[in-house]
Amino acid sequence: MRLSNEWFTALSQSETGQIISVLGRDELAEFASSGKLKDRIEITWKYEPDERGMVTEPVGKQMEDVEVALQKIMEKDKLAIMTAVYSGDGERVWVFYARNVRVFGERLNEALAPFELLPITIYTEHDPEWEEYLDMYEMKEWRQD
Repeated sequence: MRLSNEWFTALSQSETGQIISVLGRDELAEFASSGKLKDRIEITWKYEPDERGMVTEPVGKQMEDVEVALQKIMEKDKLAIMTAVYSGDGERVWVFYARNVRVFGERLNEALAPFELLPITIYTEHDPEWEEYLDMYEMKEWRQD
């Protein structure tokens, strides 16, 4: 299976009415149907938003650095695949589908070791049907080109 780096952008709204930017990964049907990546892992970083609910520049830069580190280490042997990034309303959420939650945790610690303690939380759920991804992927038709 070939992992593409094709993404689309869409907009959504939070429960409080704030705009949420959605960055969704395209061309993952083979991975979703393979049955190998059954666990969804969400890493959430809450931040103090600007007046539009978005991240400020210095925190945004740090988040980008973390995102690059996470994607590089998790996807090097397809242990986990980043499928979406949600930003807005005071939080950024990275969504991964993984083969093994325990190994994901070990790699997460490795990826984040160069950074100071980050204000993140981690949520895992067994999602073999990729329900969250399929829900997010429906937003592609409202994407922002």
